Amino acid sequence: MSATATEPGVDARQLLGVTIGVTSDRRSDDLIATFTRRGAQVLHAPTMRLVPLAEDEQLLAGTHDVIADPPDIVLVTTGIGLRGWVEAADSAGVAPQLLAALGRARILARGPKARGAIRAAGLSEEWSAASEQTVEAVQHLLAQGVAGRSVVVQLHGAADPEEVLGPLAAAGARVRGVAVHRWLPPEDPAAVARLVDAVAGRRLDAVTFTSAPGASELLRVAAELGRGEELVAALRERVVACAVGDVTAEPLRRAGVEPLVPDRWRLGALSRTLSAHLAAHPLHRLPTSAGTLVVRAQHALLDGELLELSPGPFTVLRRLAEAAGGVVTRGDLLPLLPGAGDPHAVEVVVGRLRAALPSPALVRTVVKRGYRLDVVDAP
Repeated sequence: MSATATEPGVDARQLLGVTIGVTSDRRSDDLIATFTRRGAQVLHAPTMRLVPLAEDEQLLAGTHDVIADPPDIVLVTTGIGLRGWVEAADSAGVAPQLLAALGRARILARGPKARGAIRAAGLSEEWSAASEQTVEAVQHLLAQGVAGRSVVVQLHGAADPEEVLGPLAAAGARVRGVAVHRWLPPEDPAAVARLVDAVAGRRLDAVTFTSAPGASELLRVAAELGRGEELVAALRERVVACAVGDVTAEPLRRAGVEPLVPDRWRLGALSRTLSAHLAAHPLHRLPTSAGTLVVRAQHALLDGELLELSPGPFTVLRRLAEAAGGVVTRGDLLPLLPGAGDPHAVEVVVGRLRAALPSPALVRTVVKRGYRLDVVDAP
């Protein structure tokens, strides 16, 4: 878990009590900071890592090939990919030659990030995909006709090369793919296992995804650990899955999970969209005699103040909040607690819960039946 200082203009209490899982490797510090500045706790577990191939022999060979045999058409799929390609060429002493070869071609961009990198390199694009998806760019080229044309595609780590290059080759193009980055397994598999446990155990309010490979890997690891069904059920029912865009969301949708996706496919939009959603949709929000009770996955707030509760009392409070003022029997509470065989365990934990509350009367005893929260206007 992590936390950071607040900044002017940021609501430091917007996500107080919220716990968010972050699966990204690249730019994860920026994303984590946007959540912690708003009061959230973050569990960081990169599920994959994107490794640049600056000194990769295949990349350098592909670069020399493009210089020696300039393409008619270039499809740039990612800004970081084009920048990495130019940097690798610069390290090899051939950046001017590469840019000259690319500059003679018709250049297409997958989206605004790719377009920005094209212009930053001193090049210009003739078209950009409105959907920011590679498939739209490929369809655009097919519609224009590529038979007999030389096409170079800067591949990104999430793409299956055959899905991108195959249709163009089938349409008669001479196609070359240039991979600038490669997805590799995480450096800390144990952290990913802990994230799976937290999601499957519903101890997170949300989990973010910024790449399709990262989303696929979390699902794969969960299945490998025998918790695939638990994890998917949690993401469907309680833990909010938030994906940066539709491409990232696709593995989740195939698993039956419909994630929250921002209107603009950017990290800033993701953090704002998820923060607003979580602020508006806690697990439970109840008006009580002691103030408004807000319950999150691991924490609770009463009248805007974070309650200091150990796991047992919090578990009881969460179950009482689920009942929304209805009676919860001792028999219902007992299996939720450690040492469930002890018939006095419920009384002990309820006593600890009352001692931690600013108003112990918030938890009412219903004689011979159980307990309930003192909810205003409860049925």
